[in-house]
Amino acid sequence: MRSAIKKTLCAALAVTFLAAGQGAAATLEEERDSYDAQVEELGRQSDELAGKIDSLSEQKRILDESADTAIAEHKARRADLNKTLERLEENEEKLEVTEREYERKSTALGKRVRDIYINGQVSYVDVLFGAKDFSDFLTRMDLLKRVIKQDYDLVHAVLADRDAMLALKEELEKDRAEQEPLEKKAREARLAMEDKVAQQQALIDQMKYDKATIDRKQDESRAASERITRMLQRSGLRNLPVQGSGAMIWPLAGSITSDFGWRTHPITGAQRFHSGIDIGGDYGDPIYAAQAGTVEYAGWISGYGYAVIINHGGGISTLYGHCQSLDVGTGQSVEQGELIAECGSTGNSTGPHCHFEVRVNGEPVNPLAYL
Repeated sequence: MRSAIKKTLCAALAVTFLAAGQGAAATLEEERDSYDAQVEELGRQSDELAGKIDSLSEQKRILDESADTAIAEHKARRADLNKTLERLEENEEKLEVTEREYERKSTALGKRVRDIYINGQVSYVDVLFGAKDFSDFLTRMDLLKRVIKQDYDLVHAVLADRDAMLALKEELEKDRAEQEPLEKKAREARLAMEDKVAQQQALIDQMKYDKATIDRKQDESRAASERITRMLQRSGLRNLPVQGSGAMIWPLAGSITSDFGWRTHPITGAQRFHSGIDIGGDYGDPIYAAQAGTVEYAGWISGYGYAVIINHGGGISTLYGHCQSLDVGTGQSVEQGELIAECGSTGNSTGPHCHFEVRVNGEPVNPLAYL
């Protein structure tokens, strides 16, 4: 009697612990699902930011080209203005020297003319009476005129130089008046473009920082999910043996190469929920309908490659992925065991196999429960 009671208590405790363990596992799986949802959402945000960064970077490249053009234009205008200012300064220095030379020679000529005017009669008499003969007189008069004319010509030459320099100064001042507004406009355009480039770069830098923050959070959520997965794997409370009902037949003659449930993705290396089983095969091996039904879809599905979805009624459907080719079309009725496709490795796949899913009301369940 005691033995029977003891066995009953042990069985009850086992059921209790199993239920508690299953409850804990369910809680952990819910937490893991939450982390996985965060990983997916953060990945979406990261991809969105990456797209914006690419777009902004392209806009900045165009702005950089415009800024380079504005800088070159400003440099050219600045160079023209500097050249004009240098010529003005050089001409001003020459003009000062010429003015002083003009004043000196004008003063000397004026003094000579005044002396001749004041003492002109005496000088002429001196020249007249000092000459030996009339021919000597004419020679002396000619020499005197030449001296006066030479002084006069020198003064006028200096005056001509001064007038030319004043004309050049006026021309250069006109050039400066035209060039200064152009240089100012080019400088303002350059500064405006440089400001736009700086603002664009600041925006890109901020987005890169935001993306790095999101990527870090995504890594943290992924790591948390993987830790929970390892906890579940160590607990032995998942992937318990499933007793098949035999309601469906195997779609492909082969062995299971990847089980239903959480696994390390063979391509990304991340922990991902595997919503079906992978049945190994060779290219072209026949794939059969696991159960009679209506083809709900036959064609390409992202990730699955060429795939067939069959609706079996009662909320149950099956999916056959990574096919090499399809032998049925959407809306077609099929019998259990009817050829629907050939084995392949299309979509996200590392080799020929059939990814087989069973879904109940859209939610994936372990296919082994139906085979």
